[in-house]
Amino acid sequence: QVQLVESGGGLVQAGGSLRLSCAASGRIFGIAAMGWYRQAPGKPRELVATSTRGGSATYEDSVKGRFTISRDNAKNTVYLQMNSLKPEDTAVYFCYCAVVGLGDFWGQGTQVTVSS
Repeated sequence: QVQLVESGGGLVQAGGSLRLSCAASGRIFGIAAMGWYRQAPGKPRELVATSTRGGSATYEDSVKGRFTISRDNAKNTVYLQMNSLKPEDTAVYFCYCAVVGLGDFWGQGTQVTVSS
């Protein structure tokens, strides 16, 4: 299968920045998309950003202009640069990848906490 290892979460003040990384290993041939979801306490998991292998990206409306997703296909790694962070960005951030013929895989999650 596919294993995803995330890093880069932490505590930051409002207005600050963090960069999340997620490296995929295992049966990584055929990764069609990689991206990030987040889940705040008491709320459903929501898509934050996704990137296709061809490089196109989509973002949740509230993060447009502040977050940037990027991929290094040679390293099977996806990044999420988060700038101008707000307290409402506080959540557990989960990396995912969609693999053709295998389905979706998830990382263990990394906590992002933005203090006001």
